[in-house]
Amino acid sequence: MHTANSSIALQTVPKHVAIIMDGNGRWAQQRGKNRSAGHKEGVKSVRRITEAALQAGVECVTLFAFSSENWQRPETEVILLMELFLFVLKREVKKLHKNNIRLQIIGARNKFNNKILKALEDAEQLTANNKAMCLFVAADYGGKWDIVNATKQICAKVASGEITSDQVDEQLLSQYVAMAEYPLPDLFIRTGGEKRISNFLIWQLAYAELYFTDILWPDFGKEQFADALKWFESRQRRFGKTGEQIEAMQQPDETEDQLLNQQTNPKGSDA
Repeated sequence: MHTANSSIALQTVPKHVAIIMDGNGRWAQQRGKNRSAGHKEGVKSVRRITEAALQAGVECVTLFAFSSENWQRPETEVILLMELFLFVLKREVKKLHKNNIRLQIIGARNKFNNKILKALEDAEQLTANNKAMCLFVAADYGGKWDIVNATKQICAKVASGEITSDQVDEQLLSQYVAMAEYPLPDLFIRTGGEKRISNFLIWQLAYAELYFTDILWPDFGKEQFADALKWFESRQRRFGKTGEQIEAMQQPDETEDQLLNQQTNPKGSDA
């Protein structure tokens, strides 16, 4: 498997990459520009990384575009972000569709205006049958909201008698959080130097490898994405097991090999 950087070959590529795109504002401030310039430049990185992930063979990418807490930002910045969100949706969705990428939005949606809601619905409908990769955009999303929303749905089913409280477990709750039908994120990337997940995919990131970089999002390109993929490949994913157990599981099954040899060369037959 080749990454976006064609000179780098990887044996292990994450199925699902989740990204907090941090550093747009600081990028702009360092250049004496308004924060809006940073957000606009960040859109170019979205395009680059989406293309790189598709080329690398990643199945899903989730981008944290707008958190439920971001509504608390200055009104002028919120308005700008919403206008930019709408503009990018309308401009980029045709290219996503051409590249066979499915777009899905995760989040509450109840605070978006009608123009944005219509654009979201149109984009999701246009790309609904695309199979090459799924691009999730988390907008008006929070990890706590996600878990509460899933819990409410389960409570409603318990109240209606569809399920009993004894049936409620991790597996059941996992069926009601966002992206339930897709692979869990196995690589999390945060740009901009902060080392926290900031209420992003709290449930889904339980076993993800966490990759933090000081590079600001507008400067995060295909080469930096390839570096993150190489780092992921170097990780030993244990899921609660010891390193020795994982290594043993990766060894060839000698018993199975012996059985295959016996079937191929039964006793009494000529070699």
